[in-house]
Amino acid sequence: MMRGHDDWALSDWSFQQSVPQAVPLAVWYPAQEGLVLLSALPAIHTADTLRSGSYEDRAAGRLRSAGSRGGEEEGSAMTHLQAGLSPETLEKARLELNENPDTLHQDIQEVRDMVITRPDIGFLRTDDAFILRFLRARKFQHFEAFRLLAQYFEYRQQNLDMFKSFKATDPGIKQALKDGFPGGLANLDHYGRKILVLFAANWDQSRYTLVDILRAILLSLEAMIEDPELQVNGFVLIIDWSNFTFKQASKLTPSMLRLAIEGLQDSFPARFGGIHFVNQPWYIHALYTVIRPFLKEKTRKRIFLHGNNLNSLHQLIHPEILPSEFGGMLPPYDMGTWARTLLDHEYDDDSECNADSYNAPAKDIEKDLSPKSMKRSQSVVDPGVLKRMDKNEEENMQPLLSLD
Repeated sequence: MMRGHDDWALSDWSFQQSVPQAVPLAVWYPAQEGLVLLSALPAIHTADTLRSGSYEDRAAGRLRSAGSRGGEEEGSAMTHLQAGLSPETLEKARLELNENPDTLHQDIQEVRDMVITRPDIGFLRTDDAFILRFLRARKFQHFEAFRLLAQYFEYRQQNLDMFKSFKATDPGIKQALKDGFPGGLANLDHYGRKILVLFAANWDQSRYTLVDILRAILLSLEAMIEDPELQVNGFVLIIDWSNFTFKQASKLTPSMLRLAIEGLQDSFPARFGGIHFVNQPWYIHALYTVIRPFLKEKTRKRIFLHGNNLNSLHQLIHPEILPSEFGGMLPPYDMGTWARTLLDHEYDDDSECNADSYNAPAKDIEKDLSPKSMKRSQSVVDPGVLKRMDKNEEENMQPLLSLD
């Protein structure tokens, strides 16, 4: 957990205001006895290894292209860094995120230069394309971008078990993906944002944990954030709480919610434009009231509790791009779409951190994720079939509103 602060807030880190323009970058690796210094590298003032292409491209082959080095002109590097952005998105990045192609290289280097102020953290990536995600997520405020970058790696460093076998073929992650944790709609909204969907009642407690669901969501975001358009435009999340039982809700303990908030709100370079609750029961509303003070003000303003009023949802997300589960005009959502994208290509977060490979036969993956084997959503519009709980399932529940 992040530092264990009672108020869930992360402390500010102080450092010298003037950092030399050329400083050695210490690369640390977490070990049982502490942090091990792997190497010290001179600061790089040109673009490092870039990752190009959309998240589908990376899932298909994890495409990587070499950035400008040595004698290449800075303008060429900036062209590569902003490749994949439409003219409209480039303008949006300029107006809303303060992204300036003329100073982009300098902005990235200023964040990179701050790395030496946190020798306690293993910054496993500091290349240009990676740092650019954090600048976009924090509207090119250098210190805020670095703070997010540090929290990103600190979260992983302090929750090592979550990121062991951090790949789509991990059994827990795979089962969560198959049940639609998360799902992604084919169409973007009118702001160019990716629409993620969760059908909460699909959670099968006997097969995987809430931590596995969080891991599946984080892994999916890692894949999707490869798309530079989504780095700028961001995401929207719809959670359908139809048929989500009190028994399931009792597992949403403060410690679990804290882990999720730290991982998604405080430690990941994604811009969430809205989080929509639909068909939420009273106990979910009560739980939200409890955790609301621990959310950032910006996050609180972007959470909408629609209940059974899908018309209010349609005012924010057009029904033309929504499946029938949300009162939309499209067919029911295929739960296996996003799972197949990741599993067909054996996506993992980073091959350097996941050396072991999973070589499941393609026919087994296809059979396992065929539409007939996928669980259907359980919304109020399309209820599907409720799972039958095992009567002998052992309960080790914590009261819903208890505090750790």
